[in-house]
Parts: sequence; C-alpha cells; structure tokens
Amino acid sequence: MRTADFDFKLPPERIADRPVSPRDAARLLVVRSDGFEDRIFRDLPALLSPRDLLVVNDTRVIPARLEGKRGAARIEATLHKAEGLDIWRAFARPAKRLKAGDIIQFAEDFSAQVLDKGEAGEVTLKFPVGGADLIAALGLHGRMPLPPYIRRPEGALASDRDDYQTIFAKTEGAVAAPTASLHFTPALLDALSQRGIEMARLTLHVGAGTFLPVKAQTIEEHRMHAEWGEVTPAVADAVNRAKTRGGRIVAVGTTSLRLLESAATPEGRLVPFTGDTSIFITPGYRFKLVDRLVTNFHLPRSTLFMLVAAFSGLERMKRAYEHAIASGYRFYSYGDACLLEPDRV
Repeated sequence: MRTADFDFKLPPERIADRPVSPRDAARLLVVRSDGFEDRIFRDLPALLSPRDLLVVNDTRVIPARLEGKRGAARIEATLHKAEGLDIWRAFARPAKRLKAGDIIQFAEDFSAQVLDKGEAGEVTLKFPVGGADLIAALGLHGRMPLPPYIRRPEGALASDRDDYQTIFAKTEGAVAAPTASLHFTPALLDALSQRGIEMARLTLHVGAGTFLPVKAQTIEEHRMHAEWGEVTPAVADAVNRAKTRGGRIVAVGTTSLRLLESAATPEGRLVPFTGDTSIFITPGYRFKLVDRLVTNFHLPRSTLFMLVAAFSGLERMKRAYEHAIASGYRFYSYGDACLLEPDRV
C-alpha cells in the first residue's frame, strides 16, 4: 500500500500542548461499525463488560533528552533503546559532527562515548555508569523527551515530568509515554473495579522511533525500530482466563496491542514473552487476541495510524478522524482518545 493512503489534513490548532484536568475529563470517541458516539473518557466503565480485561503498559518514561557538547559543537541526544546497562542507542543532532570514539560532555561529571554511527542520525552511546546509577544521572541532567509536535518555545515545563507519565508508570525504560493511559485517574480505576472490570499490566519500553514519519513511498519499504517488552506468566494467565470466560481483551494503547499480538499464538492464546518486538501492523493483518483498542489520535502517515486502520478499517478511521477534527477533538499525546471496535465486527 502507498504511504500516501494514510495521509490526512490536520489543522495545527487541533494539536494539544497540555493535557486536560482532571485527566479522565478528556473526550472519548467511540468508533463502531455503525457509526460514532461522542463520550467522555470517564464513561469507559459503562462501555465495557464486567467480563472484559483491560491490558495496560506499566513502562515509565525516563528523562532521555540530553544536551551537551563535543568540543565546541552543541549536540542533542535522545536515547531510544537500551542495549545494555550502560549502552543506549540514541538519535543525535547534528549527527554529522560525531564519529566513533568522540566524547559528548553533558555535564561536568556526566558524559558518553560514541561507539558507532547508524543511519538517520542514530548513534550508540556508552556511559560511564549504568543501571540505576545511569537513571539517576538522567534525572539530574536529562529532560523529558516530549514529542516534537508539543511546542515548548520557552523551554520544558516542570509539570511535564508528571503530565507525561501515566498512573501505571513503574518499570523505567521508555522514552515516550504510552499516551492512551494518560487519561486514567484513581477515581476511574475505582469505577472500573466496582464494575468488575479487571486489569493486567505488561511492559513495553516505548522508543523514540514511534515519532518517526514513514518516509518510504510504500509501507512495505518501512523498517520498524525494535522495542523491548515483557509479558509475565501471570499476565498471560489473566488474559487467557478472560478469553475463556468470554471476556474481551481491551488493549489500552497501541503499545499494549503490539506486545499482545507479538506474544500471541496463532490460536489466540497469550504466552509469556521477554525480548524485542518490531511488529509492524498494517491493513490486512489478522488480529489474534485483541478485541477492543483504547488509543489517542495519531499523526498522518504514521505507523500508529496504519495500526488503527488495520484494526478498524482505513475508510472508517478516515471518517472517524474527519468527525473528530470537525467536532473539536484534541490530537496526539496530550489529546483526546478513541475506543475502537475491530473491522470484523
């Protein structure tokens, strides 16, 4: 398929640069086979069944954007995937000023060595500390890696450290938030529990590659960046029990969906999984496990819009986005949400 098939026009004023408050006051567009329904995110419990299982991503965003110098040259590096306790892949700007062996000084006591250079501005960095010590150093010297469409002309806001973190955030390692989960609040979790809707938590460390546009002319030419994820035996058991009792598996976010589908058997059972996934879901994909998807509104020509088009149908999603734009919905990470039924319904 052509990448241009997934294009649409989005007025800039529809891009949210701050979340609503409270978080569950965001709007929710329910996309069904027979049309659309405008709701509020806190209505989610009423839209689900007590037999359903919500699957959320408990990854925690780290302050992965660093500014430093290589000699006199200013360098910005955004970490996007751990390759070891002290080694990370990163997107560097300007990467052309870097070569293997260079030292980037981010602070007087914090630096990294360039091990090698890849394509599209990617470099591999080795830090003098690793694991928890590296995370602590990033907390001191890094900034939250907000997506490029969230404008901060006067610099990052202190509130972004909380706003760009979900209520489920626990396992450190993401450099982008699983944004569908940003809408959940303690009150909403209580309401879901009272309705008998259970929840399972997996981990997928979202990488900065999620923001990269598809530049190839056809989607078949695009290469997905790998992301590390884990499905524990307990989560696999919870999902399989829900399917057995006739419940629907509701993936909260494209990250949860991608990991569930990566770890699912062809027969629709979930098995434990630990490792990288670079699954690229496009129209024609046969979903093995996920029955509903909660997600935000995505960029045109993006792999995420391709995924929702695969789930609910390209023409239906184009109509849904047209409705959302005309109705004043807020787009992207800090924006509103959708509840999608699959195209097979």
